[in-house]
Amino acid sequence: MSTLYIVATPIGNLEDFSSRAVDTLQKVDRIGCEDTRTSSILLNHYGIEKSLFPFHQHNEHKQVERLAEMLNKGLDIALITDAGMPGISDPGFLATRRAHQAGHKVSVIPGPDACTTALAASGLPSDRYLFEGFLPPKKGRKSRFEEIADREVTTVLYESPYRLIKALGQLRDAAGENRLICIARELTKKHEEIQRGAVGKLLTSWEERTSIKGEFVIVISGKTYSE
Repeated sequence: MSTLYIVATPIGNLEDFSSRAVDTLQKVDRIGCEDTRTSSILLNHYGIEKSLFPFHQHNEHKQVERLAEMLNKGLDIALITDAGMPGISDPGFLATRRAHQAGHKVSVIPGPDACTTALAASGLPSDRYLFEGFLPPKKGRKSRFEEIADREVTTVLYESPYRLIKALGQLRDAAGENRLICIARELTKKHEEIQRGAVGKLLTSWEERTSIKGEFVIVISGKTYSE
C-alpha cells in the first residue's frame, strides 16, 4: 500500500511552509504540481529536488489514472498546488478519491489557506460559516449572490481582481448598501491589505482605484448580524 500525501503550500509567504511539509516532500518519490514553474520556486527555496509531474484543472481527469498507476507500483506521491490546500478550490479531489478507491493511504499535511486566514482577520462570526470558493463567472452568479444575501451565517468566497467590482456590485444589489463585509487582498504577502466595512462604501472605494491587482477573499456577514 502506497501513500498519497496532500500537502498544503504557503498562500504567499514562503516561510509559512512547515518543517513536516518539507520532510514529506523530501521523502516521497514524485510530486504532482498545479504549475511546475510556480512550485519550483518553493521547492528550490527549501532545497527539495524531486521528479515533478503536472496535475492541474485542465488535465486532472486524465492524470488521475496515471497517479493511481504510480501508487499501484509502490510509489509514494505528494500533491501540491500553487497556493493553499489541494482539493479546496484547487485540483486534488479526484486524486484523493481515486487513492481511496484503490486502497491506498491518504495523508494530509495541513497548512495555511486563504479562507480561514481571511475569516480570522475579518472580525466576523466564525462559529458557523459557509465557504463558496469561486462563484460562476457568468451563469448562475446573480442567484448565488441572492442566496448569500439571505443567509444567517458568514460566507467566504474567492474572487479574481478582474471581477471584484462586479462581485461587490452584485452583492450590494442583493444584500443592500450596509451589509458588513471584509475584503482581504494578497494575504501573507508584502502588499497584504484587509478592509472592513459596508459593501456600498467599499465598492465606491475600489471603483476609485486606477488598477486592481492581487488575489481576493471576501468575507460576508449574515443578514441578521449587526454591531
